[in-house]
Amino acid sequence: MRAPVSVREFEAAARERLDPAHYDYFAGGAGEEVTLRANEAAFGRLALLPRVLRGTDKPELGVTLPGGSASMPVLVAPTAFHRLADPEGERATARAAAATETIMMLSMASTVALEDVAAAAPGARLWFQLYVQPDLAFTKTLVRRAEAAGCRALVVTVDSPVLGSRLRDERNGFHDLPDGLCCENMRDGDRVRPLEFSPTISWEHVGRLIELTSLPVVLKGVLHPEDAGTALDLGVSGLIVSNHGGRQLDTVPATVDVLPEIAAAVAGAVPVLLDGGVRSGTDVLKALALGAAAVAVGRPVVWGLGADGERGAVRVLELLRAQIEEALALCGAASVHDLGPGLVRRVPPC
Repeated sequence: MRAPVSVREFEAAARERLDPAHYDYFAGGAGEEVTLRANEAAFGRLALLPRVLRGTDKPELGVTLPGGSASMPVLVAPTAFHRLADPEGERATARAAAATETIMMLSMASTVALEDVAAAAPGARLWFQLYVQPDLAFTKTLVRRAEAAGCRALVVTVDSPVLGSRLRDERNGFHDLPDGLCCENMRDGDRVRPLEFSPTISWEHVGRLIELTSLPVVLKGVLHPEDAGTALDLGVSGLIVSNHGGRQLDTVPATVDVLPEIAAAVAGAVPVLLDGGVRSGTDVLKALALGAAAVAVGRPVVWGLGADGERGAVRVLELLRAQIEEALALCGAASVHDLGPGLVRRVPPC
């Protein structure tokens, strides 16, 4: 069988292998999935306007971010339950990130404990994604575990005061992990705590986290420029423009559509990242041109994992790297740092 040559082909290959309910869990979004579709469609309404006769032998792809560097402006976004896609789960994903010298944001809802992920991939550059728990003492324990495991930043997800409704999961009756799997980071002695969402989580909690840890704190889930300003005032080290992959509040804007507003509000004070809808190297260039320092991809890496385990995840990341290099050359750019809004034109929808 021919190996996949695009992210969409990896998705098709993964769909053939995965339990249908598990595929839907990864692929689906909230509500009627308006935002899920919009994330990808928004990139299709952006065109690249290349320059010519500005060639370079080897485009520069490396980026410096809070807590370290990455070999390219593509990070692994936090996604839950990787052992639904491959028995090695987050261990395999971390090894893929290490092999491609990029950063993996390890989900709090990992099916492998963060210490085991770090041990399985000693060269991995890990950030730990955190939902602030109503039990703040347990939240502090998670932070200390992340620090001890060598994580280089905390990614605090702030768009989930409650869990968005996932209609595909409702239709499939998918509410619990299969026997033998759990959110391993929620182990507390002899029990596994439920991962809780709380509408009472506030900016005050973010401020406490910043005071609690020496790690850089990056906020994930910012869509409004006023929230970006508040985050800067608190002293965050970075922002991720994210709508949770269309999995929380349906009908919010596509992330790439609000990215320029957030970038303008931040004005270079901290790095701004983006996730949601990135499926190709040209998508990456569009996001960078509109103000992102890097992008994060979730589903594409899961599709690689589901299609061919660790090798598939590596292949997806290397595929994106090759596409970025090609797009930079064809756009007449020597570096991912040379891109600006003049590279992008908005075109009418087809």
